[in-house]
Amino acid sequence: MLREPLVHFVLLGAALFVVSGAPRRDPVQGPAANRIELTLDDLRRLEDGFAAKLQRAPTPQEMVGLVEGRVREEILYREALALGLDRSDAIVKRRMAQRMEFFAEDLSALREPTREELRAWFAENSERFGVPARVTFRHLYFSPDRREARARDDAQRALVRLAGKPASWPDAAGLADPFALPDHCADRTAEQLTQEFGPDFARAIFGLTPGAWQGPIESGYGPHLVFVEWFAPGREPAFEEVEMAVEGTWKAEQRAGASRKAFEEMRARYEVVLPSPPDEEGP
Repeated sequence: MLREPLVHFVLLGAALFVVSGAPRRDPVQGPAANRIELTLDDLRRLEDGFAAKLQRAPTPQEMVGLVEGRVREEILYREALALGLDRSDAIVKRRMAQRMEFFAEDLSALREPTREELRAWFAENSERFGVPARVTFRHLYFSPDRREARARDDAQRALVRLAGKPASWPDAAGLADPFALPDHCADRTAEQLTQEFGPDFARAIFGLTPGAWQGPIESGYGPHLVFVEWFAPGREPAFEEVEMAVEGTWKAEQRAGASRKAFEEMRARYEVVLPSPPDEEGP
């Protein structure tokens, strides 16, 4: 619809009509203080926003309403600036500061890195992309709340009965107590185990040998017997495995550096004055 010259004329005329009814104050200094100009790109954005929300193009009457709303927003914004509302509202200040940070990042105009650059950067930062050690295990829990001081001794007696038994021995569960988490934990990292069982348990379990019931080892809940089924040590991946992640991290660092440099240049134009400390009162 917006590609038709007649519609352009009607909509631009409507916009000018709305602007002509605005107050003729000078909320913004400069020769364009009372001029609000909407371009064809502005009108297309209004139309696209409407279509994205309602899944259809706006009618001519609806477009006039969209134009009026856009002009109203601009007038209220300029009037608010004229009253200094942006200088007294902490939320507005914060939002404008965030927009300025985004603007500084956009100005960085990041180029695409070459594969050789990414390889060289990865060689210096490969530890950041390390694959953590992982473990799969089954465990039996002995509740101090139920067994009180006997919990650890009961776990040690159960370990004797479990000697030589596989992880899937059907009578194993009957030796222990119910537990809130699953009794089979697959492909867990130390970080995940720290969150689920506590740091002492996470450290201990990665020191166990796979293939037999062992323990008891303590979690934040009490003693456990553990059968480690599978263990994979941590490693540093090849560049090809993590190339996309390397590129994303490289770009993020470049963007952050450009933003930091832009702020430092802006900061250099300002003088910050802090209040003097109050005089110390004498005895």
